[in-house]
Amino acid sequence: MTAKIRKIAVNVEEVHSEIGRTISPATRKAVAVAVIENPFAGHYQDDLTDLMDIGAELGGLLGAKCVEALGITPDQAESYGKSAMVGENGELEHAAAILHPKLGAPLRVAVEKGAALVPSSKKMGSPGQVLDVPLGHKDAAYVRSHFDGIEVRLNDAPRANEIMVAVAVTDSGRPLPRVGGLTSTDAIGKDGLK
Repeated sequence: MTAKIRKIAVNVEEVHSEIGRTISPATRKAVAVAVIENPFAGHYQDDLTDLMDIGAELGGLLGAKCVEALGITPDQAESYGKSAMVGENGELEHAAAILHPKLGAPLRVAVEKGAALVPSSKKMGSPGQVLDVPLGHKDAAYVRSHFDGIEVRLNDAPRANEIMVAVAVTDSGRPLPRVGGLTSTDAIGKDGLK
């Protein structure tokens, strides 16, 4: 099944200064959001394969939009995350079906590699609610400088019969990280942990 997309929004956040200190180069995060029709809104459906296939479609599309918005090559992406908010006529399992079985593989292609699990969140919501997208290093989960998140809000989504799906990508970690742990440059990225 192909996603019936009502709208796509892309946002880039750059941090140039933090607590009086210059951040150079700026830390940057991009988030791309698709608002789609929920084919199962208002009724129970045992087989959620159609939503899983939509997840695969959106993983590649939204991941590529983030990379393009940051103006980087896929190998320069450092962290990623995914999230979905289901409108009131849907159910939380619809978000899970989009996010988990198939979205990750095409996203990993868009950011080149991605050995680590893609952090995720899901929720029920209504138009204008904030959707938080958790972030983690794409190749090594133990890189603490990349434990982060970005929020997105669309004033008209999700409507009752829609799902709002977000993917976020960064080209850096948090500004001024100093809680220790493995650094991005020391990460090996073979097992998704270190």
